[in-house]
Amino acid sequence: MNGPYDDIIDLPHPTSERHPRMSMANRAAQFSPFAALTGYEAAVKETARLTDSKAELTEEEKVVLDAKLQLLVPGMEASFVYFQQDNKKEGGTYLTAAGMVKRIDSCAREVILADGQKIFVDDIIGIQLEASAD
Repeated sequence: MNGPYDDIIDLPHPTSERHPRMSMANRAAQFSPFAALTGYEAAVKETARLTDSKAELTEEEKVVLDAKLQLLVPGMEASFVYFQQDNKKEGGTYLTAAGMVKRIDSCAREVILADGQKIFVDDIIGIQLEASAD
């Protein structure tokens, strides 16, 4: 024999007198997978998430919407379709809220519903006034 390890090939396996031998489970844990790209999957999901762009209303639609806003009074039931800007990316989504109008804040340009939800008037694209039970 004339290989590079011929001098140690027949020696017994070294064992430490101070440290116990590592179990097979602990030895396998050294090689378990890890997330090398932390946050990558969340970034891919965020990029894939779709948003809508805010629609511009025509002059006729603005007139109709303004007339419906003028009819709103506290205590009236109505449903609103409005645009909500996305906090993380360009665009947003269209939402629908329905309920009793608590008040209309003309300074802040908001419609406040009885449940506390605030809808910015400039984001509203549709209003459905509920018929009264009277």
